[in-house]
This record gives sequence, structure tokens and C-alpha cells, in this order.
Amino acid sequence: MRRRGKRIVRGGLAMLAGGVAAGLFVARKMRSTRDKGSKVRRDREHDRWARPGMEVIFRAELMPSRETEERTFRVVELLPSGRVRLDGVAGEHTENEFEPLR
Repeated sequence: MRRRGKRIVRGGLAMLAGGVAAGLFVARKMRSTRDKGSKVRRDREHDRWARPGMEVIFRAELMPSRETEERTFRVVELLPSGRVRLDGVAGEHTENEFEPLR
């Protein structure tokens, strides 16, 4: 009986030590990311994924059997919702409909 009790105590101490070490690691990581985040300020009004006049390319899954040139359109207007209107295509379109910018 005594032997079993000692094992529980040793295991508990090991878990406690591991938990403290993990807590310190997480706290240090959070502190470093918080410091970095305070330095960078983004201007959400001007930091948009598209601008009027730029060209965007529809993903191939949305326009199958068309070459890249046929899927390329020019942005006419950027709407407050983040959607765009394109020259030659009806409707409003979102960022996830297009290939990522290079």
C-alpha cells in the first residue's frame, strides 16, 4: 500500500512541474506577440484586397475550361462591404472568388 501512495505523489509532482513550465512558456509567448502587435497599426480604410483599376483573376473552379486571360477582369468599384464590381461581369463579387494576389 505504501508503495502505491508514493507513486501517486511522484506522478502528481511531475504533472505540477510540467504544468508550471507550460504556463511560463505560454505567458512569455503571449507577452512577445502582444509587444509586436502594438507596433503595427493598420489603416483598415486604405488596406483593402482590391483597388479600382487593378486586374483580378477568377479561380479556375468557378470558370472551368477557360484560360487565365479569359478569367481576368478589371475592378471598377470597391464597395464598403469589401465586395467589388467588375468591368464586363454582372453582379458583386467577394475576395474568395479570385486567385490569391502574387
